[in-house]
Amino acid sequence: MKRSPTSSSRSSRGTEVDYLDWPFFEPSHRDLARQVRRWAGRELMHADHHDPDAACRTLVRALGDGGWLRYAVGGTAHGGINEQIDTRAICLLRETLAEFDGLADFAFAMQGLGSGAITLDGTPEQKAAYLPAVAAGEKIAAFALTEPEAGSDVAALTLRAERDGEGFVLNGQKTWISNGGIADFYVVFARTGEAPGARGISAFVVDAGTPGMDDSERLEVTAPHPLATLTFRDCRLPAGALLGASGQGFKLAMRTLDIFRTSVAAAALGFARRALREGVTRTLNRPMFGSTLADQPLAQATLADMATRVDRSALLTYRAAWQRDQGERVTREAAMAKLTATEDAQQVIDMAVQLHGAAGVQSGGIIERLYREIRPLRIYEGATEVQRLIIGREVLKAAQEAQTQEAPA
Repeated sequence: MKRSPTSSSRSSRGTEVDYLDWPFFEPSHRDLARQVRRWAGRELMHADHHDPDAACRTLVRALGDGGWLRYAVGGTAHGGINEQIDTRAICLLRETLAEFDGLADFAFAMQGLGSGAITLDGTPEQKAAYLPAVAAGEKIAAFALTEPEAGSDVAALTLRAERDGEGFVLNGQKTWISNGGIADFYVVFARTGEAPGARGISAFVVDAGTPGMDDSERLEVTAPHPLATLTFRDCRLPAGALLGASGQGFKLAMRTLDIFRTSVAAAALGFARRALREGVTRTLNRPMFGSTLADQPLAQATLADMATRVDRSALLTYRAAWQRDQGERVTREAAMAKLTATEDAQQVIDMAVQLHGAAGVQSGGIIERLYREIRPLRIYEGATEVQRLIIGREVLKAAQEAQTQEAPA
C-alpha cells in the first residue's frame, strides 16, 4: 500500500523529512529514537552545568538509570542491550542527546569509548569487573590514547610500559584525556616495544588512584567538560591489567575508534538539527521590515542551505552506521560521515548565529553554546584533515584493487 505524504512521514517539527522512515532503520531503532527523545525532553532541558565535573557524574548516573548506557557496551551477560554494539542505536542516541544537551552526549560517548576496548578484547574477568558498572552508570570510563607529541599520529606515542616480573611499570604522559580527573578507570595505550612504531603498543586497564598515576592536572576548553593530563611515574600494574595481546594495542585502539567514529558524526548532526530548529523559530518570530525575518528571501535561502547540510550529513552518517551493522568495513564511509557532518554542523551553527544577530553570540545562549560545542568535534577522533587523507587513500586503494582484478593473468 502506497504511503500518503501526510504528517506521519514528517517530523513533528516540520523542518525536515522524518529520517526515521529511511530504510537504514529497523522498528527497534525507530522506537529507541522516540523513547530517548521523550526522556531527553523531560530530563535534560534544565540540566545544571555550573560544575562540569559534578554535572558529568550526574548525567552518567542518569543515563545509566535510564537504561541508555546499556547500548554503549557489548554483551548481555555484562549489562549490554545486545551481544554486539549496534552502531545505528549508538548514533541515534548521540544525535538526540547532542540536540538537547552537549554534555549529556559527551557523558554517553565516553562511557562507550572508554570501555570499548574491554568490550572488544577484555578477558572474562575484565569484562565482569568493568562493563556492568559502566552500563549502570556506576563507574566512569576514560580512553587514554593522546600524548603531548602524539595526537593524529598515534603510532608516535612514547608512554612506556616495561615488564617488571609478572607485571608492568608505566612512565610518561597522556594529555587531553576526556573524563580525566573523574574517571574510575582508564584504558591506557603504552609502548611495550615488541616492534617499531604501531606494532609495539599494548593496552592496559588502570584504575583511578593507582599509585604512580596522577590525573590532577586539569585542562580547560571552550566547551567545558572533564579533561586532564595523566602523568605516570613508576606506576606499577599487575599482569591482569594487560588488555588484549601484548603488542596489539594499536589495532585495538583503531578497532575501538572505528565503532564510535561514525557516532561523532551523529553528535555533530544533533548539534546541527538544534541550530536549524532554533533558526526556524527565530525567523518565524523575529519582526523585520514590517513583517518577519521568515519573509525575507535571504533568510529563506539561509534556511535552505542549513536544511540541505543537515540532510546530507544524516544520509552519510546513517549509511555508514547501517553498513557497519551489516558487518561491512566502513573505513571510507565513516571518514566521509565524520568529515561532512562536523564541517556541515559548523556551517549550520554559524548560519544560525547570523540569523540571531547579536543574540547569537550572547554568552549562555543556546546558539553560543552550540558554537562552542561543535568546534572540538572537527578535531577529536581524527581531525578533518586526517579524514581527508583516509578517504583519499581508500579511493586510491579501491582503484588499484580494481586494476589488479582487471589485469590479464
